[in-house]
Amino acid sequence: MRILTVLGNRPQFIKAAVLSPLLRSRHQEVIVHTGQHHDRELSDVFFEELEIPHPDHQLGIAGGSNSSQLARMLEPLEALIGDLAPDALLVYGDTNSTLAGALAGAQAQVAVIHVEAGMRSGDMAMPEERNRLLTDHLAALLLCSSERSAQRLRAEGIGATRGSIAVVGDLMVDLALAAQARARREEEALARLALERGRYLLLTAHRAGNVDPPQRLAALVALIEQVAAALAPSPIVFPLHPRTAARLQAAGLRQRLEEIRSLRLLPPLPYVQTSALLCGARALLTDSGGMQKEAYVAAVPCLTLRPSTEWTETVQTGWNQLVDLDPVRALNALAQPLPAEHPPLYGAGGAAAACLEAIERFAAASAAEHPR
Repeated sequence: MRILTVLGNRPQFIKAAVLSPLLRSRHQEVIVHTGQHHDRELSDVFFEELEIPHPDHQLGIAGGSNSSQLARMLEPLEALIGDLAPDALLVYGDTNSTLAGALAGAQAQVAVIHVEAGMRSGDMAMPEERNRLLTDHLAALLLCSSERSAQRLRAEGIGATRGSIAVVGDLMVDLALAAQARARREEEALARLALERGRYLLLTAHRAGNVDPPQRLAALVALIEQVAAALAPSPIVFPLHPRTAARLQAAGLRQRLEEIRSLRLLPPLPYVQTSALLCGARALLTDSGGMQKEAYVAAVPCLTLRPSTEWTETVQTGWNQLVDLDPVRALNALAQPLPAEHPPLYGAGGAAAACLEAIERFAAASAAEHPR
């Protein structure tokens, strides 16, 4: 079977690091990198560090509005599908690259496989919510991280008359379990920053909804200032996403952050270093969906800097609290004791093998239904 895999950003590279080796052991996989994350710190370094097979095709499409980016991806993807004639097209998550791949595949009548299907935040103002919903309704095989995700799909009518649903667990759990075991032994990242386990906060922020609108960006800076003042001298470690760094600079807000003595501003970090900082943190403050999940796997409390999340299970267990950009809610959340229980919401590993099994089962059923 020939599978065309479309990748575009850091979380997708991480998931591909788990699934691609298994796919390639039994099938032909062709990887297309759209270029959505084009910075070395967010792209090339992950292929190198995680030993992901390097892309067979680079589209080099980055920047511009969501609609512009999507439109520019569709034409080259259409051409590649025509040239390669894949049996299936695989996409991950909820980015513009995800939706572009799904649209191009569906238009060419190629079976679309969506990894991490069924996630919903309920916030249609988020581009990611629109991307994941539309992709799910175009997909032929929907691979879900949890039974709750599968239930959402069934409630939307998927699985009854169209689309095949399989609960496979979460690929990022596979990698996180292996990486976090190594990260807990990785003292160098903490020592280099003079950090003590459990005595600092890790912060990440890059969502367009938080860093593009000037008022939201200013509210993010104000939150950091107030949390830092309340917890001083405990450090806050903030690896800066290129998008966030550019917005802070353009708005004249970076200097305010540089004046916070307990704040450590860092460049983007490789996966294992990020994992080491996460595992040693007292808590994570983030607007990243992937980081929320990694925090849960590491049993590190998470404060989500958004009013909603697609990872609703983590909120229901008490390990994740939605504080948006409200410093009072953030400080109250930090004062809460750890939840008493930590159930394995997204499986205990083995998601890659489950994905491969589901893909092969789907392919066999499709071949039997439509013999050549």
